[in-house]
Amino acid sequence: MKKIRQWTVDWWLIGILILAAFLYAWNIWEAGNANDYYTAAITSMVQSWHNFWYGAFDPAGFITVDKPPVALWFMAISAKIFGVHGWSVVLPSILFGIGSVALIYNMIKPRFNAWAARLAALALTLTPIVVADSRTNNMDATLQFFLLLASWCLMKAISIRKPWLVVVSFALIGVSFNIKMLQAFMILPALLLFYWLASNQKLWRRLTTLGIAAVAMAVTTLAWPMQVDSTAATQRPYVGSSETNSEMELAFGYNGTERLLGQTTGTGAAFPGMGNNAKSKSGGTPPTGTKGKTGTAPTGTKGKTGTVPTGAKAKKGTAPTGTKGKSGTPPTGATGKTGNPPGGKSTKGTSGQPGTGNTQGGTPPTGTKKQQATVKTKKATGGKMPANFKKGNFKGGPGTGGGAPGGRKGGAGGGGGGAFAIGTAGPLRLLQSDLGPQISWLVPAALIGFISAFAYYLDRKRKWYQTTTQQNHLLFWMGWLVPVAGFFSIASFFHPYYMIMLAPPIAALFGIGIVTMFKQFKLGFKHWQSWLLPLAIVTTTALQAWYVSLYYQWQTWLVVGAGLIGLALLFIGRTRSWRKSALGVAIAAILVAPGFWSLTPTLAGSSAAIPSAGPSLLTSGGNSGGIGSGSVDSGLLKYVEKHQGSAKYLFATSNASTAAPYIIKSGKAVMAIGGFNGTDPAITLKQFKALVKKGDMKYYLSSGRSGNSKIEAWVTKVGKKVSSSKYSSQSTANAKTPGGMGMGGGMGGGTLYELDASMVK
Repeated sequence: MKKIRQWTVDWWLIGILILAAFLYAWNIWEAGNANDYYTAAITSMVQSWHNFWYGAFDPAGFITVDKPPVALWFMAISAKIFGVHGWSVVLPSILFGIGSVALIYNMIKPRFNAWAARLAALALTLTPIVVADSRTNNMDATLQFFLLLASWCLMKAISIRKPWLVVVSFALIGVSFNIKMLQAFMILPALLLFYWLASNQKLWRRLTTLGIAAVAMAVTTLAWPMQVDSTAATQRPYVGSSETNSEMELAFGYNGTERLLGQTTGTGAAFPGMGNNAKSKSGGTPPTGTKGKTGTAPTGTKGKTGTVPTGAKAKKGTAPTGTKGKSGTPPTGATGKTGNPPGGKSTKGTSGQPGTGNTQGGTPPTGTKKQQATVKTKKATGGKMPANFKKGNFKGGPGTGGGAPGGRKGGAGGGGGGAFAIGTAGPLRLLQSDLGPQISWLVPAALIGFISAFAYYLDRKRKWYQTTTQQNHLLFWMGWLVPVAGFFSIASFFHPYYMIMLAPPIAALFGIGIVTMFKQFKLGFKHWQSWLLPLAIVTTTALQAWYVSLYYQWQTWLVVGAGLIGLALLFIGRTRSWRKSALGVAIAAILVAPGFWSLTPTLAGSSAAIPSAGPSLLTSGGNSGGIGSGSVDSGLLKYVEKHQGSAKYLFATSNASTAAPYIIKSGKAVMAIGGFNGTDPAITLKQFKALVKKGDMKYYLSSGRSGNSKIEAWVTKVGKKVSSSKYSSQSTANAKTPGGMGMGGGMGGGTLYELDASMVK
């Protein structure tokens, strides 16, 4: 007779999942349009299967977004059910974030114990960047879930000896490729290492299984991109952010090698169209970091003609304000007065985001110093634009730059240092002040925990190269951590919120290691393993105290004090009955600071396009950290809707940043002729003229950014400028909700031109 399996409820896990749901979902109804670049795509995708399949940015299916559509499919399904709202497009990310917590628990418990699994789940829940990412409609929370699901399938395949689950595991990596492309392959070394060490199959069966799994991964990886590339260009949207209208080129170029070596394509007038937040109060700023050729040179840039750039060293005319620079874009925080960061001081620093030192709402720096007691200034130690952004090539930037909210230098991010605040390349980059507060709070404990656990599970009866089951699992997590950390330590083109890729292995090694270190701590002090737990507490506390000191003053000593109290209780109670309670106090002491950081996006109601966590979110009212204000000139929108007639497009504009909020607000087709950054060669002047001649394009909105210069020049030459007095009585508003702090994003204004067939010659 078969034994009936009894299910037991782990109430600790239930509590952790409830905590995750609170952190990821609370205040999400204030998400505004989240990342409005992707929200515009979702608005388009719910209108037709064609747009849904290709991940079209606009309802007419002219161009796609810069990522494959798998994550967007889940968001579009949610939006189809509940309607397109900020919270409905973010809902899948919330669910995937909670699912990731449950998965990591179930991956660790069978081979270690319940407390190791609980601590790992709690650590993942309280990782600041995990909270921030799970509150947006970016793809990262979805990617994390699918990578964990693939890993769980592989571990399950080994434990129950089902080779078909190995095939499923690698097939899921292919699915993950169609979420964020080559980023999904970063854990392949861990999967291969684990399978090779843990599998009990004979060599030829092992190789056969891996071969079939590789085929399955290739099929799920290439099926969608190859379908797109093999479809006639006239029958599908242009592949956004690609140079050759190819998904494969996008995967291995913009979303591939350029992430490591630096961006060389798709650079242009705007680094666009990202998100807004309901709690933000004002619009964006013109793009910074641009090398202008005509007209008014953007702030902080090297202009060839026109107004002398603000912050540059002027030779004639009105003296510039702000920093003193030689040429090009001065780094944020360079010597000079940088404006009024909310909740902080104006400071000097060494480097930062390109920008003007603008604060919330894009107010130019005035040099006025403002100091508040609650948040301390963070000195800029990195956060510079990737080195491989060639001078004069990157014509846009994170925008607000300098005086980031909360007194931190460098930029965009509400809680961090900006869209490109990634520190200085090197082995310690992930611990530096730009990336560290997002991901690295528990890194010392995790690394020391790995040493502890590997020694604890050592079987001295085996040969030195023969690993135990638990050691195989430990090597899997380390095999995930090391290649990913290595890549981000040297890469040139990524955003701080990509650090979510490191969260699962850090959380897993922390949870496993704490349990083994505690067991070893009970040994006599003559054993070296017994000193690992105190070492982990001390080093972790020291690192956390430094992170807190970047923002706060006396609160730093609370972190130090809590760590010392926990350490003292561990030593005092080492041989006593209440030693587990002492361990609980020590664990709580090193989780308080990252827990507070993780709470900030929730309290601020943040749903940022460039997600981050940190105290500055509280002082800036949950600024979006996005690149794009998400603003709509409602008068202009009503005017073009009234006069659209039978035209296919409401209007055209240079980039997705300007187009996105109008698509969300109206649900109608707005052509972003240059895609994400305004530089995609998606349409030629001849093709654009054909649309005008046919009557499909009646208006062009010039947002003040260069994009397709030929089309822009032709429009400004022959187009009929529409006087703003015809629609200026209407106010400028956010696409769905008021507010929306942006960074060089979609401005609500611009110059509107009317076009007709008679202008085409």
